[in-house]
Amino acid sequence: MQTTTPHNSALPGDIAGTVLMPGDPLRAKFIAEEYLDEARCFNTIRGMLGFTGFYKGKRVSVMGSGMGMPSIGIYSYELYHVYQVEAIIRIGTVGGLQPSLLLGDLLIGMGACTDSNYADQYHLPGTYAPIAGWHLLRRAAEEAERRGCRYQVGNLLSSDVFYCDDMEDLSKWKKMGVLGVEMEAAALYMNAARAGKEALAICTVSNQIGCEGFLPVEKQMETYRTMMEIALEIAEK
Repeated sequence: MQTTTPHNSALPGDIAGTVLMPGDPLRAKFIAEEYLDEARCFNTIRGMLGFTGFYKGKRVSVMGSGMGMPSIGIYSYELYHVYQVEAIIRIGTVGGLQPSLLLGDLLIGMGACTDSNYADQYHLPGTYAPIAGWHLLRRAAEEAERRGCRYQVGNLLSSDVFYCDDMEDLSKWKKMGVLGVEMEAAALYMNAARAGKEALAICTVSNQIGCEGFLPVEKQMETYRTMMEIALEIAEK
């Protein structure tokens, strides 16, 4: 089968200007089935499902990113550079670091610290600070405010490590006011900056780092839907 890239079988024009990216490709399928009219699958390579359809008359795409910065780094790079996507909105989960956070709260990533070497490829003469696109950030905060949901805007930590061998490392990020830990936003923000495009991460607090237990199953879909709907509302054609 002829493909446009090794990871995406979409043809030019198949993907909308804004793409929502959950980590789980099955969550992309859920969004397409639940929210998009006339949804059409444009990719199944490696099981990384992608769909394009219409949300309230706006053409929007949704595609899985996989887990970690290498994975979202590949997919977002191709979306920006090969498919001329203008904005990517990551929607996923995050482990909370600050005691003010409750399970189910939304975190909107204004910035994304990282312990990754992803930025080394740019050969910068210093430390780069990956940040979200202001236009998307402002609109997401306004939409969360309009809905009356609990949210905070601030720094995320994009880590290469899920099972951390030394939990003391995370306490140091906590001291610096970092809100929570996830694994993708920093690479997405750097790819967007290099391409001159926009990006934003909106995440649901699924657990508190250092505490047992996760967001109860019965609450998961409610909070995930809120996150998905905010992302869909701020998507542009």
